Amino acid sequence: MEKLRTTSYRDFMADFKHDIPANYNFVYDFLDAHPHPETLAMVHVDDAGSRREYSFGFFQQESAKLASALSAQGVSKGDRVMVILYRRMEYWVTMLALCRIGALPIPSPSLLTPHDIEFRVNFAHVSCIICEDSITARVEAAKTRCPDLKLLVDIPSGMGHSAAPAGWQDYETLKSSGAEEFPRTAQTACGEEPMVIFFSSGTTGMPKMVLHTHTYPFGHVVTGAHWHDLEPGDLHLTLSDTGWAKSVWGKFYGQWMAGAVVFVWDFRGKFEPRELLRILSVHKVTTFCAPPTVYRFLVREDLKEFDLSSLRHCTTAGELLNDSVFLDWQKALGLPIYEGYGQTETTLQLATLPFMKPKPGSIGKPMPGWDIVLLNAEDQVCPPGEEGEICIRLQSEKSTAGIPGLFSGYLDEQERTDKVVYGGFYHTGDKAWVDEDGYFWFLGRTDDLIKSSGYRIGPFEVESALVSHEAVIEAAVTGVPDPVRGMAVKATVVLAPGFTPGDAMTKTLQDHVKTVTAPYKYPRIIEYVAELPKTISGKIKRAEIRARDLERMNM
Repeated sequence: MEKLRTTSYRDFMADFKHDIPANYNFVYDFLDAHPHPETLAMVHVDDAGSRREYSFGFFQQESAKLASALSAQGVSKGDRVMVILYRRMEYWVTMLALCRIGALPIPSPSLLTPHDIEFRVNFAHVSCIICEDSITARVEAAKTRCPDLKLLVDIPSGMGHSAAPAGWQDYETLKSSGAEEFPRTAQTACGEEPMVIFFSSGTTGMPKMVLHTHTYPFGHVVTGAHWHDLEPGDLHLTLSDTGWAKSVWGKFYGQWMAGAVVFVWDFRGKFEPRELLRILSVHKVTTFCAPPTVYRFLVREDLKEFDLSSLRHCTTAGELLNDSVFLDWQKALGLPIYEGYGQTETTLQLATLPFMKPKPGSIGKPMPGWDIVLLNAEDQVCPPGEEGEICIRLQSEKSTAGIPGLFSGYLDEQERTDKVVYGGFYHTGDKAWVDEDGYFWFLGRTDDLIKSSGYRIGPFEVESALVSHEAVIEAAVTGVPDPVRGMAVKATVVLAPGFTPGDAMTKTLQDHVKTVTAPYKYPRIIEYVAELPKTISGKIKRAEIRARDLERMNM
């Protein structure tokens, strides 16, 4: 796919066009149509450090065999298949095989408990699970309460693996039974037909099933070619688990369509910043994407110890990037960090691109195809400087069709879809404001905003100020009832090793916030904890903190 070359945002928005072929299916129209199947598609490094390389031809052949084998076992178009595979090569093969069949993969995180598995399998009417053998015991604990389950496939981890449990198919044995080809037919799923389901992270209630169609991969063209700035042959690492949409944002469609090589590091256990720096150095990764929390850990290390000369472009998303991390990274490596914003329901909506001046803390400007406005409580467009909800203008009153990368709705839950898709807009539930230059500044979820003494305070602003202090690793900012202010700003803080909680630390952090952001935003209450409550995707559960605080206050 030809990359649009431009030097200005205005030209980029004017010249970029999504040219999606009719009846598009990523596997048949991109992978199988690749003119050079011997081209390197993936570099995979496992937890033991073993490096393996895979071509596009490898994924063509393996996905066809697996599709044939699964089809013979009864997996068919429209079936819902849970996939729990860490960052291992078989994840990509499985996703591609299901795309051939027209079955709907549900990528799922490895941290799911038996209760989580039971809920998701029954809620989504999952008929097949494909998982690593380290997960099978949890599936076994749940499966007797999952009547829709028909096929279970077990993939060896290589860590003391024994034969697949009774009732399970061994992945390699199953795949080897498949035919070499799985040709396209008139019934092959494509275009606006369903392609993939992602469970939302559930920060504000039970998770929802986010449905995307076969046009979804095209929504990631901007992600790979322009936000990640990928060129053919680039080696790109997005640090994400395969259980979430961020994985296909940075480890799949857009990167391959840009001609880049996907770099996969399948680390297990606790994240180690120094090991990540070593991986970047040894394997000469050229482009890198990670959440701001990872960059905060990395800049605490001595970056000069590592040869990061191959690294030429860095991006971040998922939360706000504070100025100090941006400046420390740029000072050490000479590289800015380009921010972006999107949701499970979308692809990249807003971003700062290489030809744009980064403003640390800003999530950038709208990307092609996304007509984004900020709406106030009366659904009026907000002028610059006024906060509002991030909303996407639709091409029809209630349909999300026609915008590559925008979800088609919450599967099997029309009522929940109708709460966010109405009036000609998709309402994201996120608040922001836009400056005079057209840059957007994220404030937080609409439910997370704090109204204190007439001010409306976004938690990310205060959290960003807190984590810019060397003593703070993580922070969650919420509001607590206050008889004078209505709500008072409270920070729940995880301190770095070597720092001690107490009144002196609280005063230090409060004074620090007053110097970094507007003084009225400083946290009047600070609670110190060992860890923050999070979803299994790593997002902070502010609602849980608020509920706990109200319970303590007997409210």
